[in-house]
Formats: sequence, C-alpha cells, structure tokens
Amino acid sequence: MAISAVIITKNEAHIIGTVLKTLTGVVGEIIIVDSGSTDDTVLICKKFGAHVVETTWDGYGANKNKGIDAAANNWILNIDADEALDETLRQSIQQAHLQDENTVYEFNFKNFFCGKWIRFGEWAGDKHVRLFNRKKIRWNSAAVHENLTIDSNTVAIQLKGNILHYTTHSLDEYINKTVMYARLNAQKYFANRKKAGFIKLHVAPTFTFLKYYILKLGFLDGWQGYLIARTTSWYTFLKYSYLKELYQNQDK
Repeated sequence: MAISAVIITKNEAHIIGTVLKTLTGVVGEIIIVDSGSTDDTVLICKKFGAHVVETTWDGYGANKNKGIDAAANNWILNIDADEALDETLRQSIQQAHLQDENTVYEFNFKNFFCGKWIRFGEWAGDKHVRLFNRKKIRWNSAAVHENLTIDSNTVAIQLKGNILHYTTHSLDEYINKTVMYARLNAQKYFANRKKAGFIKLHVAPTFTFLKYYILKLGFLDGWQGYLIARTTSWYTFLKYSYLKELYQNQDK
C-alpha cells in the first residue's frame, strides 16, 4: 500500500471519522493538514493513526501541497474531508498498478446535499483526478478552486466506483460556504484584474439558474435541486458584487 492519503481539515469532526474508515486497507498512511480546528477533528484523526500536521491556513492549493510534502510515499490519494470512498472504488484503488509516474487516476463523484444524492443539475456527472504521483504533479497555489498541474504527457485512467461527496449537512453550512467561496473568488478575480460589468452582475446569475435548473434537469432533484440552482445563481451575483466592492474600495 505505497499510497499516502492527504486531507486538509478544519472543524470536520462531524464527518472525518466516516471518511477515514473508508481509507482503512487502501492506503499506507494518512496525512492530515489541519489549520486550527477547535472541535475534535485532530483527536479523531489521531485515533485512526493519522499523522497530523498542524499549520496555518495559506489557501487550498498551498495546504494540500504541505500534506504532499509531509507524505512518505510518492503516490498521493488527495481527497477532501467530506469525501469517502465507496467499496467499489476501494477495490479499484487496491488493484491499480501505480507504476507509471505519468499516469493519474480519475474518480466519479456522487454528490450529496443534506443526505440526498443529487443526480442532476450542477452537481451531476462530477469526476476529478484524486490519485497521482507527486514527482510529476502538485496543486497550484490558488487560494480557491485550485487545480492540479497536469501536463500534456499525462495519461488519465478512470477507476470504477465513486467518491461519496457529503457536500453539506445543514442549510447554515451551505450558506456559509457559499458566502466564503464568493469572497475568495472575488479576491482571486481582483488579483487578476477581472472586472464586474453589468452582464456579470445582472445577466449571468439568471443564466446560471436556467442552465442548472432547466437545461441540466435540476428540477428532477425536487426542492433540493431548486435550492442548489438558486444558491448557485446567488453565488454568481454575490462574487461579482464583492468584486465590484473591491474596486470601489480601491478607488476611495
């Protein structure tokens, strides 16, 4: 099991134990990069034998790379604190050859909203690379919506099974995350000198709702599908509103 699992955490006591259970027998070690949890996250992780790196928050990409640097193995299984492996994916990872450094492994996602599997809309059909060799690949330094630095020589193999992504366990958490990501993205756009024009502020939010609720059949997920589409629309408006505010403050 020459794989190191890397997970960044902060106040994940409600879900981290469920996630760590699914890693048993799949990885050789678990690296937790914790940025100031005030609940039992660190205690729970240590009960599972994880090596905990307690550090400051320097952004998603930067903190994930801290975990990669602390790992004993070159093959990295990088998942979030609310992403568990189903049994089929567990077996697929155990059977993966892990010989070619230029190969990455992509996983399908099942996204859950307050316990409900969301099968349509924005959250449907998700798949991401989560298993890779650190000799070739790392995360970029983006504070939010970070990406892996994958070059053209990389071969992606999709494994059978799913990541069970428990995105949120309450409406309050969902709203707080939405506001947080809107602020972070506004700061990212501001740093890149991206503008918040009329279309972005007033047309894009409506288009976003129609895209995910109607075109991508979000209405088939019931009230949860409606709420997700409306919240994504609001998020679009909010991030550009924050961006506009940043420019206004700069001009004062």
